[in-house]
Amino acid sequence: MDDDKKSVGRPRIEFSEQEQKEIVDLASIGATNEEIAEKMNCSHDTLTRNFAYLLKKGRTDMKMSVRRMMFEKANTGNPTMIIWLSKNILGYKDKIETSEEKEPLPFND
Repeated sequence: MDDDKKSVGRPRIEFSEQEQKEIVDLASIGATNEEIAEKMNCSHDTLTRNFAYLLKKGRTDMKMSVRRMMFEKANTGNPTMIIWLSKNILGYKDKIETSEEKEPLPFND
């Protein structure tokens, strides 16, 4: 009797290795989940529920690529990138000194 049971719901979507690679590639260039779902002809919910690991891998690849480009720029001596990285990675910050003294500046004759 168990053999006669019908499955409930839609059939599970399976993607080939090539399609899975495409999901990772699209996520790695910053495509939104909605855009990827449209391209893969599935719902946003199906994509995020069943293939979150592929989306995460693609987004991780994207972040690593951006970091690599930032470090390459800094290694060429780009001062803006060196300063930005030093503040964000090393915790450096612009030092702003204020004085609590309310005395006027000394006047020299």
